Amino acid sequence: MPSTLQIVIGNRNYSSWSLRAWLAIEQSGLPYEEIFIPLNRPETAAALKVHSPSLLVPVLNMDSTTVWDSLAIIETLAELAPDAGIWPSDRDARAVARSVCAEMHSGFYRLRRDMPMDLRATRLGEQHTEGAIADAERIIARWAECRARFGAGGPFLFGKWSAADIMYAPVVGRFHTYGVPADDDTNTYMDAVWAQPDMAAWVIAAKSEPYVIETV
Repeated sequence: MPSTLQIVIGNRNYSSWSLRAWLAIEQSGLPYEEIFIPLNRPETAAALKVHSPSLLVPVLNMDSTTVWDSLAIIETLAELAPDAGIWPSDRDARAVARSVCAEMHSGFYRLRRDMPMDLRATRLGEQHTEGAIADAERIIARWAECRARFGAGGPFLFGKWSAADIMYAPVVGRFHTYGVPADDDTNTYMDAVWAQPDMAAWVIAAKSEPYVIETV
């Protein structure tokens, strides 16, 4: 076990990848130090150069080892805290959870491009481009598949809160901000994510941040 863990994040209101890493380290239950770097400011590049090989956030520092990708951070934390439930315990559920996480990690570009995360904003009905809505519909269908097959043990994609919900938590934020149409089952799932204690704490902190970045 590393003697020290540091998580380097950017603005809570805008940095969707930071949200994922922070939720995962909270889920791990491991003690850590948080380093916050405000993004899109004159001092940002120099600060990132100190901590991040990619010059991006998030970053997990553990002693002399640096992990600089959100999904890699989730996997690392799952190894460090194997009893924290970051991945589902069932083998088949875990395999599907890894698949849906990888799909989010590399895909749904049009949603991410056209509906950037902005947790403070209310833009209901805005930026509903054809591509973004197509991505949203695919995501909703994937959520329904996971809930139908694996969701019997609780309100989340695989019953209990896991890496899959962590990876899609920023999408829930986007759906809230832009008022993406959803059915009752999807809204029930999103309400559970929004109310999850770590997610709720992040949103509260995001809304109190003094920094503003133009996203549209």
